Amino acid sequence: MSKTVVMDVAVRFGDCDPAGIVFFPNFLRWLDAASLDFFLQNGVQPWRESEKTGGVAGTPVLEINTRFVKSATYGETIQIHTTIDEWRGKVFFEKQLIKRGDDLLVEAKVTRAFVSRDPATGRLKAVEAPADIRARCE
Repeated sequence: MSKTVVMDVAVRFGDCDPAGIVFFPNFLRWLDAASLDFFLQNGVQPWRESEKTGGVAGTPVLEINTRFVKSATYGETIQIHTTIDEWRGKVFFEKQLIKRGDDLLVEAKVTRAFVSRDPATGRLKAVEAPADIRARCE
């Protein structure tokens, strides 16, 4: 189990559909931003810097399972709680909860991989989770 990082999101009018509720792809966008924020808040360099110094170019999504429980609307501030439930070689499993205070809005389970860029082809390939990154996040 890892640390938990909480990121606040101010919901804006443009994040909502005509009914005034958050359009669901925006939740996915915020989950992705919260994943990066998790690493930054734990002292990991931004991926651009990490790629230069340690070879890790990022952590793309391999699979996502999302359960929508309640809606949100503009003018509200929501919180995204991100934790890594499990580390497994080249992949890790995030648990992300989007809340408004104590109310659960969205629950997501996300599988991601650490990747580096092949110098010959420029293609991304999965790599083992760096020990220093794991240590900062656990």
